[in-house]
Amino acid sequence: MTEAVRLDKWLWAARFFKTRALAVEAIEGGKVHIDGIKPRPSRLVRIGDQLIIRRESELFDVSVTGLDERRGPASVAVTLYQESDASRQARQQQQDAYRSGLLSRPVAGGRPTKKDRRDWQRQQEQI
Repeated sequence: MTEAVRLDKWLWAARFFKTRALAVEAIEGGKVHIDGIKPRPSRLVRIGDQLIIRRESELFDVSVTGLDERRGPASVAVTLYQESDASRQARQQQQDAYRSGLLSRPVAGGRPTKKDRRDWQRQQEQI
């Protein structure tokens, strides 16, 4: 068994990202932190490391419990980390808010109209 694995490979194997390229992009974009430090994709992950992973609107606070360089079934991927209770509850509350309609997801309606732009400018002036 290996003692350490590259961060990008681990994120891919743990199924946080569909491809290693997406994992590298997230790491370089500052969406992944190890023990409070912004790492490089080649940083080695060891058992016991604390990771904070931001994926779109979701925030994961996980502890590394297993290492693997290969992407396997989801049942195996879940055993590679343990998510904190606070992180799990925060994500559940956010999902509940989306379902109840309190938070709205951005609508991909194309380019904003002139009216949308003016409304946005009025809101910015009030702030």
